[in-house]
Amino acid sequence: MLAAHSIVAGLHSLETVRSESVSLWNQVLQPVESFLPKVAEKIEDQASLFEEELVLYAQYALATRGKQLRPILVALAGGATGSLGSNHVSIAVIIEMIHLATLAHDDVMDGARIRRNRPTLAANWGDGISVLIGDCLFSHALEMASEFPNPGICRAFARAAKRVCSGEILQTQKRQDLSLTRAGYFRVIEMKTAELFALACEMGAEFSGAPHSVKMALRRYGTTLGTAYQIYDDCLDLFGTEEAAGKSLGTDLAKGKLTLPVLVALERSSVVDRASLAHLLENWDPACLDRLQQTLFELDCFEESHACARRFLDESRTHLRDLEPSAYAESLAHLLNYVDLQFQSLGSE
Repeated sequence: MLAAHSIVAGLHSLETVRSESVSLWNQVLQPVESFLPKVAEKIEDQASLFEEELVLYAQYALATRGKQLRPILVALAGGATGSLGSNHVSIAVIIEMIHLATLAHDDVMDGARIRRNRPTLAANWGDGISVLIGDCLFSHALEMASEFPNPGICRAFARAAKRVCSGEILQTQKRQDLSLTRAGYFRVIEMKTAELFALACEMGAEFSGAPHSVKMALRRYGTTLGTAYQIYDDCLDLFGTEEAAGKSLGTDLAKGKLTLPVLVALERSSVVDRASLAHLLENWDPACLDRLQQTLFELDCFEESHACARRFLDESRTHLRDLEPSAYAESLAHLLNYVDLQFQSLGSE
């Protein structure tokens, strides 16, 4: 049984939180240090399989990698339930390519010029190229998935890709929809973000021969972790720094996306204040970010969003209870505490 208790209680200074965060992240990575370079190498190799004229675009899109959370989850779930092999590397690459395909499309839909502190594919070569390269990445990932002898594996990847895209469509439909509820918000982020976290955990365990009950527990771990992580990312857009976010703050609001802190503000506002807030959101001006942040802090929207994410993280911990003790299982627990610390860093700014 894993003892996975939150370590953030009592931390107050931003310097301390950041130090703890770096230390904890290194603990998460320790079991997968030899796995991630293999994933990176195989991802880079995929670009050479595109038409010669497309290689440059593919290389650029495939280099847009952050913390590689999804490959990390493949390795941790696989290692926690058995031994890692070449199939784990392949599924990590497939999932990461699906993720990067969605980023290429997202940047077009959002008109984003910068992602992770560099120009987007669309900013460099235009929306048309970006959309089509995203399509190629999707197709290439599913072609890789079809190479597994079990057709159910390919179906699982295709189903996940469809679910992610469906979540993006639902989010687009709900832009500037002030009637959006928390339940609707959670439904969207479970589809568009948490699905690939869940798939990474499920497939990692699948290829290690885990029993069905353990595989499904890890899938639920991925779903709840992914949901909490998206809440954090949404808070980062409102309460973080441009350096940490890798983009301008308030970009979600600029595109009419209502995230959890804003939904909490709408819930807690008086009738008059809600009307004023609604007008601000419907006529968004980046110059009003300070004003909105003040409103969000006055209504304790960050604290409520953090508390909500913690509930998902607490649920995630319950899905690790039946894992045998190992460095991989401990890292799955450390990852939950790491996300919690990321929230603390926002609250300490």
